[in-house]
Amino acid sequence: MKKLFFALFLICFFNQLDAQTIPEKGGRVDDKRTLEPQDTISRIERENRSFKDSKDSKDLKAKIQDYLIISHENDTTFVDTTLTIQKEYKFNYLRRDNFGLIPFSNLGQTYNSLTHDFQNTSLMPSFGARARHFNYMEVEDINYYRVPTPLTELFYKSAFEQGQLVDSFFTVNTSPQINFSIAYKGLRSLGKYQHILTSTGNFRFTANYRTKNNRYSVRGHMVTQDLLNQENGGLKDDPSVANFETGLEEFLDRSILEVNFENAESILRGKRFHLEHTYKIIKKKDSLSKNKLSLGHVISFEDKYYQYDQLAANTFFGDAFKNVVKDRATLENFYNQVQLNYSNNIIGDLQFNITNNNYNYGYDKLVLLNGNTITNRLKGDIFSAGGKYHKQYKGFDLQGELGINVSGDFDGNFLRAKATFKLNDDISAIASVNHSSKAPNYNTLLYQSDYIGYNWQNNFNNTETEQLAFQLKSKKIANISADYSTISDYVYFKKDETSNQVQAFQNSKSINYLRVKLDREIKVGKFALNNTILYQNVKDKDSTLNVPEFTIRNTLYFSSHLFKKAMFLQTGITLNYFTKYYMNAYNPLLAEFYVQTEREYGDFPRLDFFINAKIRQTRIYLKAEHFNSSLTGYNFYSAPNNPYRDFTVRFGVVWNFFL
Repeated sequence: MKKLFFALFLICFFNQLDAQTIPEKGGRVDDKRTLEPQDTISRIERENRSFKDSKDSKDLKAKIQDYLIISHENDTTFVDTTLTIQKEYKFNYLRRDNFGLIPFSNLGQTYNSLTHDFQNTSLMPSFGARARHFNYMEVEDINYYRVPTPLTELFYKSAFEQGQLVDSFFTVNTSPQINFSIAYKGLRSLGKYQHILTSTGNFRFTANYRTKNNRYSVRGHMVTQDLLNQENGGLKDDPSVANFETGLEEFLDRSILEVNFENAESILRGKRFHLEHTYKIIKKKDSLSKNKLSLGHVISFEDKYYQYDQLAANTFFGDAFKNVVKDRATLENFYNQVQLNYSNNIIGDLQFNITNNNYNYGYDKLVLLNGNTITNRLKGDIFSAGGKYHKQYKGFDLQGELGINVSGDFDGNFLRAKATFKLNDDISAIASVNHSSKAPNYNTLLYQSDYIGYNWQNNFNNTETEQLAFQLKSKKIANISADYSTISDYVYFKKDETSNQVQAFQNSKSINYLRVKLDREIKVGKFALNNTILYQNVKDKDSTLNVPEFTIRNTLYFSSHLFKKAMFLQTGITLNYFTKYYMNAYNPLLAEFYVQTEREYGDFPRLDFFINAKIRQTRIYLKAEHFNSSLTGYNFYSAPNNPYRDFTVRFGVVWNFFL
């Protein structure tokens, strides 16, 4: 495997010598209309000519703005090859800004959440095993592309001990109408502690097509994912936790610390086939045309399972039915939606949709416990109806969406409304309201295990949430966001007082949850201070939703061109910090975090020193992570009994090729 990666990078390195030089730009396209059914013929003709020119011209005149990235929601951006502090924040395993998350010690393990967003537009329960879903790519995480010449991106980052993280991506338009992309993200990392090896893979393939007259368009993707973790249950309470916290030199070799078990592993595996297409019944012919009518269809099939294997049962999870544990929960979900879209210059954009979800969740056997039979499947059909609305009116951008389950075993509904107003070229304000009623996750309703204490069948009420949110965006002043949520019938995991094992519970009382976040960057010459501050306040009599009061990230950095602008350098120090709180603990059998109120964790600073450089389209990253670990005390945890990372130095690179 190492030889394969080495050969691949050598080939790409030499290709880089001949690669096309692209301007250092990236961001949204100037025309904020989406590329799908709403495009005008004139726009399509211009793009088609640019494709032809870029292929026919010997000088390859394609611009960076022509390399388009189209999200699930049809928001369009273009490829960004710049080196910014936001790129530094996204250079991680998830490849997105992970503010509000604290990772476990090994790359590819789970993350503990320091904040929660209760805005929701789902009508169906989620699968469960949520701690393993941070790197599980959902439909909303898949992008589509449109490029005048082939585009390649290679991502590499070193891991812990043996292994590496790589993400390879390639996309090409075989014609102005047809694009496909293929990508694979793979990780293998041994880790510093006993029995925490991780091995993950995410394969993605996308394709999109539209006819020359832009009347019919179709796009789809295929994704296969397998996320494997060895599980050790964390450090033993006695004596490993005490030995870790003393900081004695002999225990700085983390591999000698005892863990709760060394014979278990878990895997989340899934595959999905997704297709969406649209046909324009009445097509907008020019800019003065008032009416558009189109018919859309979305079809998606996903098959996934979570499996926990343990060679010998351990009293850590209580008594077991048998010595060799093999728990496996599966879900098959078949999704069909038919859409009718109508647009009018006066009314705006309207969509009506009807959706069917065919679901099949459960296990391969019945369980008899204390004279009661626990069923093995939850399956059926859910039919729902919904709609969307969008209108620009007197400087306001208005959006709305609603949905309701009209038949089936799960009730559910949601309503979301958002208004955006641009005060001037720098300041914009966004206000939104969200209501949701949704059934709890499948694994809280039904769970089976070879461990006796982990078998249940619950009849929980829907979780009801209402959220009001406001956001003010300004590059010159600051980005400020605030939301206030009220949650009723909140479902959570906690240790049962009788069995002392983790089970699902429902809080019948209301929870009030406030979040206020500030983003502000101050620049003086070549120096900058980037600040992110999050304040949270929870009113919850039963202490079922616990978050730190303050979460802070500050980065002081220096940026400058060097060597006659042949290289762009960025270097600085990042501080991450959160106040003490009753941090959730991790249960590897369920792959869920659960509430604990025995000890508070937090109040430790994490300092990272980084040096990043950009040469042409290559970005190089070098970071000394948590370099203060030996100076500020060994009280750093990602979850109870699961320490955060010690000081380590890691290296990485991102290459883009425009052929």
